[in-house]
Amino acid sequence: MAQTTNTEDSPKEVNSRRDFLRKGSAFGLIAAATGAAGLASNQDPKKSGEKIKVLTTDGKVIEVDKPVDDCEIEPCAPAKGEAARQGIPGRSFVMVIDLAKCKNARKCVEACQEGHDLLPDQEFMKVHLMKDNPDAEPYWFPKNCFHCDNPPCVKVCPVGATFKRTDNVVLVDNDACIGCKFCVSACPYSARIFNWEDKKSYSDDDPNYSPETSVPGQHGTVSKCDFCVGRSREGKLPYCATSCPMGAIYFGDKNEDAVTNGEETLRFKQLIKDRIGYRYLEELGTKPNVYYLPPTDRMFPYERGFNYLSEEQVEVMKNSIKSK
Repeated sequence: MAQTTNTEDSPKEVNSRRDFLRKGSAFGLIAAATGAAGLASNQDPKKSGEKIKVLTTDGKVIEVDKPVDDCEIEPCAPAKGEAARQGIPGRSFVMVIDLAKCKNARKCVEACQEGHDLLPDQEFMKVHLMKDNPDAEPYWFPKNCFHCDNPPCVKVCPVGATFKRTDNVVLVDNDACIGCKFCVSACPYSARIFNWEDKKSYSDDDPNYSPETSVPGQHGTVSKCDFCVGRSREGKLPYCATSCPMGAIYFGDKNEDAVTNGEETLRFKQLIKDRIGYRYLEELGTKPNVYYLPPTDRMFPYERGFNYLSEEQVEVMKNSIKSK
């Protein structure tokens, strides 16, 4: 049975989590995101003589040397063209979503929309109300692109606009996309959207376009969650992870065996083992890189999630549950 505590994150606590991400340098944030804190890396970054605070995988705050900040120039800027197809060397990005913490606050959806310049009806991150069987209670289920190791979307694209990188990320190059929608049909997770409208603030040949940021989403092409790898190059977590008030979304690096929600950093393998993490529709053989922690001992009753929806949306959600 779900726990029905009324504990809420205060604005101060939420802002504190965000401040941690904003105030760290690029190296410090990447260290937090990978759990390495610079200690598990073979890299020897240039040092500035200053100290910064980062989180270790044990959840401790330590001070390390702050590297020279090169993030206003390459390679920290989002990659473009062929460089965007290579992936960030040595990285193997992964996401973990704790379903026990989700209350459908929808901050992840809103932050993603704003960060990717999406229209109000476009969502890279969707939150569904799920019910596994007639005897179980519903629970909230955030779902984005799963960045599969065996992605059907890549196989069906006739022009190579959808591609898989070495760092686990699957991206769409809008400059190459012809809008055939084969990838939309092939994706078993319904993770893609079609851009039916022009984005008036951008031209079709915008020189700043990068598949790593999905901005602009050009008219007549397909877009989807990009794991915010453009932000990873800057040492930042994805929009969804930093905006979730409950810290339900963790992001990190399999190679470093660590994931973080910006507040706590955990060993990825141990977390999946201890919490019996699973991958959605594992039987399809797509090998997703998004893992879920089961919604046991939930922090909130699922009904609380209706507070963030319109009456029409609530009715749709309830009907969708009844039909299963």
